[in-house]
Amino acid sequence: MKHGKRYVEAAKAVDRATLYDAADAIALVKKTAVAKFDETIEAHIRTGCDGRHADQQIRGAVVLPHGTGKVTRILVFAKGAKADEAQAAGADFVGAEELIPKIQNEGWLDFDVVVATPDMMGVVGRLGRVLGPKA
Repeated sequence: MKHGKRYVEAAKAVDRATLYDAADAIALVKKTAVAKFDETIEAHIRTGCDGRHADQQIRGAVVLPHGTGKVTRILVFAKGAKADEAQAAGADFVGAEELIPKIQNEGWLDFDVVVATPDMMGVVGRLGRVLGPKA
């Protein structure tokens, strides 16, 4: 397969036999960037762990510095002091039984996450057929 001029020039700067440390590798990737868009890199790390054993599995999550760009809208089913607490915590929509006909009959699904207090679970359970497919 034939490569373009930019790729060939960038490939000359990389010694494939050398094992680069992280800082040098990132600097080299930035220096040899050939695309006209933000490029992506992969990191393969040999940990020496055996993934077949549960106590050796490695799992993790990464928080992106600027998020994913999507705003999450939160609906909270709560009454009384818990409703005030949810509103203060930043919930977008807070209510109790009055929201159920709006969701069931009008098909209102303008939220991403639903949270319910334990005393409201019996009421929210009726919405399982509507909210189940949304998740």
